[in-house]
Formats: sequence, structure tokens, C-alpha cells
Amino acid sequence: MNWAQEITRRKLLTASPFSIGSLGLESLLGSNEKFSLIGGPAPKAKRVIYLFMSGGPSHVDTFDPKPLLNKRDGEKVPAEIVRNHEFAMIKESQPLLKGSDWKFYKKGNSGIEVSELFPEVGEVIDDITVIRSVYSDTFNHDPAVMFMNTGSVRFGRPSLGAWLSYGIGSENKDLPAFVVLASGKNRQPLLDSYWGSGFLPAEHQGVQFRTKGDPVLFVKNPDGVSREERRRQVDLINWMNAKRFDAVSDPEINARISQYELAFRMQMSVPELTDLSSEPEYIKNSYGSEPNAVSFANNCLLARRLAERGVRFIQLYDKGWDSHGQIVSDHTERCKSVDKPIAALLKDLKQRGMLDDTLVIWGGEFGRTPMSQGSGKGYGRDHHPHGFSMWMAGGGIRGGHVHGATDDFGYFAAHNRVHVHDLNATILHCLGIEHERLTFHHQGRDFKLTDEFGKVVKDILS
Repeated sequence: MNWAQEITRRKLLTASPFSIGSLGLESLLGSNEKFSLIGGPAPKAKRVIYLFMSGGPSHVDTFDPKPLLNKRDGEKVPAEIVRNHEFAMIKESQPLLKGSDWKFYKKGNSGIEVSELFPEVGEVIDDITVIRSVYSDTFNHDPAVMFMNTGSVRFGRPSLGAWLSYGIGSENKDLPAFVVLASGKNRQPLLDSYWGSGFLPAEHQGVQFRTKGDPVLFVKNPDGVSREERRRQVDLINWMNAKRFDAVSDPEINARISQYELAFRMQMSVPELTDLSSEPEYIKNSYGSEPNAVSFANNCLLARRLAERGVRFIQLYDKGWDSHGQIVSDHTERCKSVDKPIAALLKDLKQRGMLDDTLVIWGGEFGRTPMSQGSGKGYGRDHHPHGFSMWMAGGGIRGGHVHGATDDFGYFAAHNRVHVHDLNATILHCLGIEHERLTFHHQGRDFKLTDEFGKVVKDILS
């Protein structure tokens, strides 16, 4: 008999005044710290599926047509536009304008122009608001992704999903409130900080799931350890942590207990959840899902299953959009891999009556320059935070609508500009949260996702 077997479950649960089993972990896990929604906007969305194209898709080649840019292809960009601007990789002071190699077509009853790179998404454009006037504060990948997700370029701030987990929790005690899925080419690393909890309790950080191999690392029991044995071990660890909490009142101990309990429950819930073979063939075909593949298609299908089961924030990272060269081949490949699954996801949610209360977001950390980087057939586009496109659909969002505009070259967000803080304020609003009130006291001050900025973009709300 080993050390864990020496304490029976009954002895364990009666040995401490905390009595973990009878408490149901409610008071122990800090439920009193949850943010109150009283007085906030009426929530239109219950959950978020965030489709993040890591590396930065080109707005002028996807959702922001620019006839003048095409007309003046090959000319130097006007000096007054780029004066005092620096680029990540472009070295010329006046690089050449580059029109799109793809055609745009009016789609849906709304007649919104969408690139031929996204034919399937074009078919569901009447459910989407395209925001053509997003802008950010930084042009390098890591700080830009960090800024988009946390509202700060600095490490250590909570991510959007962590804020939502802290604010409104999960609808399913057997699954995390925040799940992360990754796919695509391995050009840019994905940092844990993008879905970290920062100074919020660790229980609010994102949990990465996979569609190949073990669905969640380190959740499955080692060989030779039964579920009953694991239950005894978890109970013992939680009892010791509870005693420690009684002595020092450290909230991180609560988070540790919560994570052990969740991991134990996930041993039962995750295998069924991630078994995509249970889906009908026509559903799998509509997404382009393939068995045991690490693919955006599988992740979209899994995202729908997570949403059905009450996961609050589901973030899909697709890598490979950083097209400094070979943008024609690279964007063709990336768009082809995501177009069909995205459209299938929107249709599937709508058919199940879930789109009305699921907020779907598409975009990257920035756009790409309307000037070329390099020349000839192997040209690319540089990082571009000054004006780019994102789109939103579903819970609380108008369909078949375009908000804002960049200038005639697609360089600056020029009309109805939407800052990253505005975008995040709007996301929180759709979930019934006033972004000014969602705060956490840390190191002597109250922190917010949107800092001291951010305005809800009311024009895109349904």
C-alpha cells in the first residue's frame, strides 16, 4: 500500500474542517470573487469563438478592396503617407504600392465585397459585420499579439479569455472556461502568455487542447494508476492545500485546488468531447475534417462541440500568415485551409440555434502593408498596424454590415476608427459586461482589460 492509499476517502473528508467533498469547493475556490453583472448591459452572447490568424492576414487582399491601390500598382507610395513611419522589414523610405492579385466580388444580399480567397465565407457574409478600420499600437508580432489579447504589450497581464473566465465563469464544471486550439505552419511561436491569466488566479488561464494524440497533456492517468487511486491522491493533495490555505489565505492555493479538481473531472469529460468520430459524416465533410489531423478544420469542429458544452471562450490560433515573401502562394494556401471550416462553423452554429448567442470573431494582430516587400513574383507585404480588417458575427452583432474604412490606399484607418481597446470593450459588452467595471486590484491599483481607454462600437450591435 502506498502513501495515498493509507488515507481513505471518508477519513480524508472528515479529517479537516474544510471537508472538501461537502463544500463542493464553492467557498474554497473563491466564488465570492466573481464579478457581478448586475447593472451591466443585457448579454446577447454566452460564449466566444475567436479565430485568430497569427502572423497578420493582408486586409487589402481579403476584406478591404482598394481600386485606387490597384490602379497605382508599382508607383511609389506618396511620401506624406509614410513620413516618420517605420516598418518591421521594409528598408525603402518610399516603397512601391502593390495592388491585390485577387479579385473582389459582391456577396450576399448585403453586397459586401469579399476577396475570391474567401468564397465560402462570402456565402455567409450576411451574418457578418466586417470592420475595415481596426488599428493597433505596435507592429511586431509578440507585442502585437499580446496587445490584441491582453490590452498591453507587456508580459504579465491577463488575456481576454482569462478576464471572461474571471468575470462570468464557466457553464460546465467538468471543462475549463477557456480553451485554446492551434493549427497551421510553425513560423511564429505561440507564447503561453497569449492565453495566460497574468495576475488573475491561475484557474482562469487558457487550457490547450489538441486534435491529435492526447487531447490534453498530463490529464490521463499513468499506467497502473486507477481512477479510484487518482481520486484518493487528489483528495489528499486538496486536503493539504486546504490546510495551507487556512494558515496563509493565499488565493493561489484556491486556484491550485480548483485546477486539480478540474483535471480530475476532465479525465471523464475530455475523451468524449474530443472524439470527432461521433459526428455525422456530412458534418465532418462540411468542415473538411480529417481523422486525427492537426488542422484548422478539426479545431473548428471541436470549437463547436466545446461551445455546445458550455465552454465560455474558445480561441483558435492558425499560424503561417506572416507573408513577408511569397504572399500569393502563402495566402492562397492559408485561406484555402480556413475558408471552408469557418463557413461551416457559422452555418452549423446557425442551424443549431447557437449563432444568436455565440460571438464569432476573425482577425490577426495586424494587417499587411499596401506596399510590397521585395519585388517580382515572390513579393510579400510587411506588418501593418495602422489600419486593417477584422470581422464579427453572431451574438449581439449586426449581419451584412460594413463598419469603418481605411483610406484609398488601405494605409490608415480613416473613418469610424476602431482601436484594439474599442474592440475588446465591444466583445465584453456583447457578453453583458461593462468594460469599465471589470477590474482586478493588483499592486495597489485596479486593472482593466481596456486600461483607461476603449469605447463600445455601438454601430455594429444588433
